[in-house]
Amino acid sequence: MDTLTRLEATIAQRLMASPEESYVAKLHAKGLNKIAQKLGEEATETVIAALAGDDKELVGEAADVIFHLMVLLAEKGVKLEQVLAELDRREGLSGLEEKASRSE
Repeated sequence: MDTLTRLEATIAQRLMASPEESYVAKLHAKGLNKIAQKLGEEATETVIAALAGDDKELVGEAADVIFHLMVLLAEKGVKLEQVLAELDRREGLSGLEEKASRSE
């Protein structure tokens, strides 16, 4: 958890940096649509790596997904603790029960 907390803080700092000095700032300058697009690209690359059976590549792509998801959350002003609280809320529910509760 410390890794994600540190990453969240780093991303928050880099949102304010110059786009010439920071990848996060560069994405931020391009806006939410570009950040969302990048997350989608990384998710697709993760699926491809998983299906290819290359664990090392999968690990790298999974890290990219988490990073870009956290950039998206920061862009939207959503804190990691909010996502974790939602996961805590769902703990102990079956996936089928949780999904059914969303449609009610």
